[in-house]
Amino acid sequence: MTRRFIPALLALLLSLGAPMLVYGQDALSAAKTAGQIGERPDGLVGALPDAPAAARALASDINAQRLARYQEIARGNGTALDKVQAVAGEQLVERTPAGQFVMTPAGQWRRK
Repeated sequence: MTRRFIPALLALLLSLGAPMLVYGQDALSAAKTAGQIGERPDGLVGALPDAPAAARALASDINAQRLARYQEIARGNGTALDKVQAVAGEQLVERTPAGQFVMTPAGQWRRK
């Protein structure tokens, strides 16, 4: 990891709240608390299998914004997109509160 990558990643993690503000922090938080959406190890969110269409749409919108931001960071630092996603995913899964869902690297949902 380059020295420039670390500050950019910190900026990324701080900016992850921006997509939530667009759709309402309460909507994403409520969907996570209800067990409809969880964090994935690739830095994206996922709708759990029985999630309603609204939760799936919210996850899709959040992911589009996150991917755009990850791509900016990757381009700016000459780093592969998957590396940026992996670091962000690790941090987001780690920050997920107990009781909410996270996806394992094997692709299984588990309650943290």
